[in-house]
Amino acid sequence: MLFNFRILLNNATLRNGHNIVVRNFRHGQPLPNEVQLKGRDLLTLKNFTGEEIKYMLWLSADLKFRIKEKREYLPLLQGKSLGMIFEKRSTRTRLSTETGFALLGGHPCFLTTQDIHLGVNESLTDTARVLSSMTDAVLARVFRHSDLDILAKEASIPIINGLSDRYHPIQILADYLTLQEHYGSLKGLTLSWIGDGNNILHSIMMSAAKFGMHLQVATPKGYEPDPGVTKLAEQYAKENGTKLSLMNDPLEAAHGANVLITDTWISMGQEEEKKMRLQAFQGYQITMKTAKVAASDWTFLHCLPRKAEEVDDEVFYSPRSLVFQEAENRKWTIMAVMVSVLTGYSPELQKPKF
Repeated sequence: MLFNFRILLNNATLRNGHNIVVRNFRHGQPLPNEVQLKGRDLLTLKNFTGEEIKYMLWLSADLKFRIKEKREYLPLLQGKSLGMIFEKRSTRTRLSTETGFALLGGHPCFLTTQDIHLGVNESLTDTARVLSSMTDAVLARVFRHSDLDILAKEASIPIINGLSDRYHPIQILADYLTLQEHYGSLKGLTLSWIGDGNNILHSIMMSAAKFGMHLQVATPKGYEPDPGVTKLAEQYAKENGTKLSLMNDPLEAAHGANVLITDTWISMGQEEEKKMRLQAFQGYQITMKTAKVAASDWTFLHCLPRKAEEVDDEVFYSPRSLVFQEAENRKWTIMAVMVSVLTGYSPELQKPKF
């Protein structure tokens, strides 16, 4: 529902029959916001509009500014608990979620495969209902995306995808926040993905066009993104007037790109394919030769952990590499996701340009 907001110099009530309190940003009070995500699941960015994703990034920037820069204490999640199910190990996902949720006053509870076996000792349906009775939300890092679908269907609390074999939406939020901070806007940027057609790429394909970003993808033959994801991404590109190009030549994909992106060639669970994959990805390492054909303002992203065969040291540790800023932003973006789905908080910071 759209409202016509009238902001006064001090606290005022919106006079349209909706009883919404509007507060002035100059006095450090929340600005009006039309996007409401409270109670939503975040399984894939496919389920979110461009404005909804922009709101999560806006909230991320707001929390980062208020907590990191202004040193404010914001117990927005005080009294709330989070179940964290990790079938796959993690550094950034676990640290960012645990420290971020606690920083906002909440209590995260970490569960490994030693604590919980999804669908083994207890059905996913029963697990979802038990967790719903004891926590306010669940972040699950799983092997099968279908397990997340079942948890979301059976739970009465928000379910957040911490990574699955199909999507990794919370990583992409951190990527976009990093690019917005660096370039000042996302619209019109050309992203170049050079690597495996995996969950990270799928999440970019489900969201880039919604910001007006173009996407050039190079994968080895046989390692292309999922056909269903590609078909939907082509639809998004058409709707938003952007370009989506899929190819097998890394230099062609890098040509004119503002952002060079890659990821691991061997994900957890693919260790037996290592020899075959290393052979298939020969020539896909990002180097200064790759960067030479990119745009003059090129930058580099990698979700980490990084292996030298994916990107050489010269690029990875160069001033153009944003990987450690990207890693830090995992914290601010997951905090924003939790605040979005568990509270009605609105950002105070002026909305960034996207």
